[in-house]
Amino acid sequence: MDTAAPSEERKLSTLRSRFGLQPNVPLDEAHRDLDHQELLWSRIRLALREPFAEFFGTFIMVLFGDGSVAQVLLSAGQKTSPGGNGSGEYQSISWGWGIGVMLGIYVAGDSGGFLNPAITFCFCLYRRLPWRRFPIYLLAQFLGGFCAAGIIYANYVAAINSFEGAGVRTVPPSPTATAGIFCTYPQAFLTKTNQFFSEFITATLLMFVIFALKDESNQGAMGKTGAGQFFPLALFFLIFGLGACFGYQTGYAINLARDFGPRLMSYAVGYGHEVWSAGDYYFWVPIVASFLGCTFGGFLYDAFIYTGPESPINTPWLGLKRILRPGVSSSRRVKGSEKANA
Repeated sequence: MDTAAPSEERKLSTLRSRFGLQPNVPLDEAHRDLDHQELLWSRIRLALREPFAEFFGTFIMVLFGDGSVAQVLLSAGQKTSPGGNGSGEYQSISWGWGIGVMLGIYVAGDSGGFLNPAITFCFCLYRRLPWRRFPIYLLAQFLGGFCAAGIIYANYVAAINSFEGAGVRTVPPSPTATAGIFCTYPQAFLTKTNQFFSEFITATLLMFVIFALKDESNQGAMGKTGAGQFFPLALFFLIFGLGACFGYQTGYAINLARDFGPRLMSYAVGYGHEVWSAGDYYFWVPIVASFLGCTFGGFLYDAFIYTGPESPINTPWLGLKRILRPGVSSSRRVKGSEKANA
């Protein structure tokens, strides 16, 4: 009896479990027993399929988003452009980010299509996504944004040289700054409090609406399937709306992966220390505000609308008992499941 195959499957399941992934790979049944699944790269792909999906989903999102900013900024005022005044306007950026998010979610469907560490965090906190999955998803999302920004820079480097001058790289509020292609910078008149709440409000809206769209019991989210196959399209409208209504002051970063990753890339390609110090060291605001805003948005939805059992809001002491008395909470959940099965 050949025990090699079951042994390899156990190793694969063990490795995936260490990352908080489902032991069984999300794989089409028609593909599961094909010979090429035994190849080395196939086994690596099976072990890390969801993180790879998050990487490429975020990669696609930032390619379209940063690409739209680059085209609008670098072509501004050009009379030879098809429109006679550059190749796009501000709404083109909202379109670019909305389309990027939509296509990124389609790419990352098997992983959940989170594309944002703050959203991943909230699904761990409120929807019982395994916490062990959070670090590898965060890394994949960060690297996806970082690499996508590098591709955008390589594609537009000649245009950046033409716009700023060969070898010149500046950040806002310089009138010829191009650093805003890669990450967000606040308007100069904003205080730190203004900066924070601009990002906090957009992150709150983002998470609140995502939970509504994912709520299978919410008839407004298309009934028992949540938004289902229309979820990516719904996210397109959400991101477009956030950009159209809240993008002016801080650029609606709302995502560590789409802001910090490309910011680090811009630093690496020569934009200098100012990418960190601009806006009175604004760089940390999108990171902290996205996590706090998404957490608050998830709390609002679960506290006032969501009735499912996954949320800690729908447990004693608003979930604090899970933290303070985990053993008691676990035993009650086991007893409850046993009653349900009986």
